[in-house]
Amino acid sequence: MSFWESLQTAAGMEGDLHWIALAFLAAALLLAAFLPAERLRIRSALLFFAFFIAGLVAAGAIHFSGATPDHFGYRTLRWAALLFFGVAVVNLVGIVLFEVLLTALRLRPPRILRDLLLAVSYIAIALVLLSRNGFDLTGIVATSAVITAVIGFSLADTLGNIMGGMALQMEHTIEIGDWINVDGMEGKVKEIRWRQTSIETRNWDTIVIPNSVLMKTRVSLLGHRQGAARQQRRWVYFNVDYRFAPTTVIQAVEDALRAEPISCVAAEPAPHCIMTDFKDSYATYAARYWIVDLAMTDPTDSVVRTRIYTALRRAGIPPSIPAQSIFLTEDNDARRERKENAEIERRVHAVERVELFAKLTPEERRELAARLTVAPFVRGEALTKQGAEAHWLYIISDGAAEVHVSMNGRTEKVAVLKAGDFFGEMALMTGEPRRATVVAASDVVCYRLDKDAFKQTLERRPEIAEDISHALARRSVELKAVRDGLSEETLRRRADHAQGALLDKIREFFGLSGD
Repeated sequence: MSFWESLQTAAGMEGDLHWIALAFLAAALLLAAFLPAERLRIRSALLFFAFFIAGLVAAGAIHFSGATPDHFGYRTLRWAALLFFGVAVVNLVGIVLFEVLLTALRLRPPRILRDLLLAVSYIAIALVLLSRNGFDLTGIVATSAVITAVIGFSLADTLGNIMGGMALQMEHTIEIGDWINVDGMEGKVKEIRWRQTSIETRNWDTIVIPNSVLMKTRVSLLGHRQGAARQQRRWVYFNVDYRFAPTTVIQAVEDALRAEPISCVAAEPAPHCIMTDFKDSYATYAARYWIVDLAMTDPTDSVVRTRIYTALRRAGIPPSIPAQSIFLTEDNDARRERKENAEIERRVHAVERVELFAKLTPEERRELAARLTVAPFVRGEALTKQGAEAHWLYIISDGAAEVHVSMNGRTEKVAVLKAGDFFGEMALMTGEPRRATVVAASDVVCYRLDKDAFKQTLERRPEIAEDISHALARRSVELKAVRDGLSEETLRRRADHAQGALLDKIREFFGLSGD
């Protein structure tokens, strides 16, 4: 028997050894050419193939020297050579299966699944070869059970890491590319292996976390929401002095953040600004936006802060800093009287613009002005609602408000009220529910006069109730006149008709006699 025949006998591939070897080498070269990322594993497969050839040559030499097939050295070398060949073939088949076929089907199973299947294949090949070489597998299994128990106790932590890695990858709880937070450490998942998971931080550090720790610790997946894009909300805080209205500050900041797109900032939800707290000398605000690239948090925060700073400067609003101020003012009777008189004059001027109070004397207007209360409202807030029972009148001192009327399930804007206008006279004088909803179109400051404050004036001079009823009647029919195109004569008749009924309501509401 020739040496070549001895080699083929040792390989168990009589007549086909050279073809199988050529096919293996050709497949390895093709995969290396088309899959550069897998060349390291291909080199490993070629190394095992080289071990196969070396073991086969050694076994063939023993056989060629006249040793029988039962020779221990021959059997051992032949088994090792065939095992190396099986490992080499399994590696190439794994590359074809996972990197070619499954990739073509757009399936990316976890890396740990591939490693597990390869390990099972190695064990299966080893057992099959042992069985064909006449080894007793029953003894091997019994021995391996004892060894497994010993290994299980001694390598409990390592096995916990391995099982954790399997669970993470099989359940897809954490995937490559996810941003996570573990005990205050934030980073991007770079690799999930059998024993540990590696994350890369924004500081270019790589943190290796045992898989068992990930399974036992609360892990935050940053920017994850079911069925939504990967983006995370960020907060940028700043302070502004109390001298500036919150609505003005919020509007200026939101306009600046939404005016032009900002790199790495999501368009939806749109950036917005909120007031977060009251401090001793300033109010705190926060601009909130959603970032789409979690690696760019600090640079994006910087751009947002720059937008906020320039927006506040354009609006003439300087950012505030924590401060304490002590104001010393000499407080005396003359100063208090001067301030009270100035405020009373402003209120008297507001009262003079209300048609209902045209018949009051200057002294009565001044008394009425002293009973007014200041009522501020923020933009978007309802000053009063249609159908509500509120027995007071509003005089707008600053700002603007819109009047909305709901009819047949529809709401329409019917008027805009500005500084000097008043509303709520019917509720004040007759107690009837509000006929419309009034909403602040900007920050609004009003003077409010309630029923009890005006009752003293009516009780002292009940005759002015008739003058007020004329003014109320005229105002109540003016809107209908404009809407229906009524003539002046028709308007006068309707006003006269309504005046009597209104006068009775006023007297009844305030408990006045009809004499």
